[in-house]
Amino acid sequence: MTLSFNVKSSVVVMLILFVSACASPPPPISEIDRLTARAQQVEIIRDDFGVPHIYGKTDADAVFGLLYAQAEDDFKRVERNYIWAIGRLAEVEGEKALYSDLRARLFMTIEQAKLAYQNSPATLKALCDAFADGLNYYLATHPNVTPALLTQFEPWMPMFFSEGSIGGDIEQISVKGIEAFYGERADYLDIPDLAMVEPSGSNGFAISGKLTQSGDAMLLINPHTSFYFRPEVHVVSEEGLNAYGAVTWGQFFVYQGFNQKNGWMHTSTHVDFMDEYLETIIERGEDLYYLYEGDELKVDTSAITLKYRDADTFKYKTFPTFRTHHGPVTHMVNGQWVTTRINWDPVNALQQSFVRTKTANHDEFRKMMDMRTNSSNNTVYADADGNIAYYHGNFIPKRDPSFDYSQPVNGSNKKTDWSGLHTVDETISILNPANGWIQNANSTPFTAAGEFSPKAEDYPTYMAPDPENFRGIHGVQVLTGQFDFTLDKLIEVAYDPYLSGFKTLISGLIDAYDKSRKPLRALEEPINVLRQWDYRVSVDSVAMSLAHYYGMQYLADGTRPEDKSFMQMIEHFGKGSLRSERLTIFDLAVEKLNADFGQWNTPWGDINRLQRLTGDIDLPVDDAQPSIPIGMASGRWGALAAFGARSVNGSKKLYGYRGNSFVAVVEFGDKVKAKSLLAGGQSGDPTSQHFYDQAQRYAQGQFKDVAFYKDDVLKRAVERYQPGKRQ
Repeated sequence: MTLSFNVKSSVVVMLILFVSACASPPPPISEIDRLTARAQQVEIIRDDFGVPHIYGKTDADAVFGLLYAQAEDDFKRVERNYIWAIGRLAEVEGEKALYSDLRARLFMTIEQAKLAYQNSPATLKALCDAFADGLNYYLATHPNVTPALLTQFEPWMPMFFSEGSIGGDIEQISVKGIEAFYGERADYLDIPDLAMVEPSGSNGFAISGKLTQSGDAMLLINPHTSFYFRPEVHVVSEEGLNAYGAVTWGQFFVYQGFNQKNGWMHTSTHVDFMDEYLETIIERGEDLYYLYEGDELKVDTSAITLKYRDADTFKYKTFPTFRTHHGPVTHMVNGQWVTTRINWDPVNALQQSFVRTKTANHDEFRKMMDMRTNSSNNTVYADADGNIAYYHGNFIPKRDPSFDYSQPVNGSNKKTDWSGLHTVDETISILNPANGWIQNANSTPFTAAGEFSPKAEDYPTYMAPDPENFRGIHGVQVLTGQFDFTLDKLIEVAYDPYLSGFKTLISGLIDAYDKSRKPLRALEEPINVLRQWDYRVSVDSVAMSLAHYYGMQYLADGTRPEDKSFMQMIEHFGKGSLRSERLTIFDLAVEKLNADFGQWNTPWGDINRLQRLTGDIDLPVDDAQPSIPIGMASGRWGALAAFGARSVNGSKKLYGYRGNSFVAVVEFGDKVKAKSLLAGGQSGDPTSQHFYDQAQRYAQGQFKDVAFYKDDVLKRAVERYQPGKRQ
């Protein structure tokens, strides 16, 4: 019986195997079906301000939803960032953009980016895959959207765009210098007039629980970026991700924000994290060599071919490129080739940026900092355990301090080479200072915690060449002696309207008028307006209009002292300049106000405006179209709540284009409490109700409550959908 059963069983098994072998394999799943199945692991909830709250099963699922939601809000900004980052801008903008593309490819080719992706840890590859899938699914489900160039996103693309700063490290390298060298083999000393450039950067405040009513630590997140450069997002997974804040369009990590346990604010640093090397080039036949410690080493030469648009066709241009062990040749000084070395470690940079969002306490955050790839930023930190901290930079090469690295150094001298990186313990940091607060406004770290700040003599110069600025002085002023902080009080302090930059400048002008033998009668009334001013900005202030136009006229036409910081220059205009010069320049400023607005006594709010007419990346303005008066001012004058405004294409009014963009205040207790505000709105689509719905709030400093916990999100839910199924 047993034998018979076994024989029958064997026959049945063999028959099954035969039938299975003859059966056709299941058809491969199509790409759209794969992406659709992936979308089912994600839910997007839009609240009453259009902020997307993205929920995914895994971190990668959440990233899929995050990129999909970003594309919904402003696909063209997402696409533009990657067209620029991967070096294909000339295919859209034409030959003029070739040297921007060349700069990108000098530091990493597309082949190298693909290899970096392929060799990445599985966790990072999953995030990069999700990045590409989210954007490609958006394009697949929105056939009416016509990309400018990128019809398919690839998972290697984030390797070119690995940190959240505007442009990151590579933006420090002059495109004009690259054009001069690779276009004409000519010198180009690119020294922009920084005094006339609107300050970029950010403010960050961390407040200890001993200074708050609740006893819990607080954080101010206040980036000063170009408007609409970062949207507000909330991204959550069942793998522990729960991050809220600002994300740079097209990136898969919250750059400045918080989770349920801690928060991080990045401010641009002046730490010297890149170096230029003067190379001695020797020609031997067709080969090039460079001198290094008495030896002749061969220059690495290659060719980069770039595509560019020419009217309705495309053309190609090939550039021979050169590299030493320091890095690629980027420009030339006095006929000598210069190479530039920067931090280029995209795999670790991407990992650090994402790991940061999932840290739960200061120990974990501090361990994350040990990755040391966040080169262009300072970090202000606070957490639910009551800790506040500050890190001045993160990626800082070790150097021989006998050399001046603010200038190109001798590349043939081995002593100028980097000798590894400073550990985080060796860099400038602050943890729980006794005063109970930390501030940074792209200013010196040696005033970041008042009298409890680090000391300059304890660190090499290249670690903190940051000058003090008027915002840093203002930050110390508003925080010193304060207590009983609430979120509303933190907002009030962060929006304090005093402008420390005008005190010496304006008092010096008044002094010049009072001591003039023949003062112009036409200036008497404007001078008296300034005489009564308390240096506070408001929409109704005529004095603010006079002061701003006087300050800008002085920067344009005044006799500037050499080798002075911006603060020192303004102090000179107020105290050290000729009194006659002060009066002449003020007369010009008054004349300009009369010419542009019909009267010098024009309130600031009639001049300083917020306007968003289109979703274009380069914002058009129109004096004849509606705009909103703004009682804020440029950060150059010490405004904490910065509003950089300018005249565009002959406009008389000044229109905001950078400064306070995404702003948040956060309190870390048993539960996170937060308030936030965006310039304009969440969406880049002029037909969306969220294109401009926060503009009036922005003008009034009226923050919205953040919905962080799922119950609160659902109470404010306006839309709830899976990617591809939005009604």
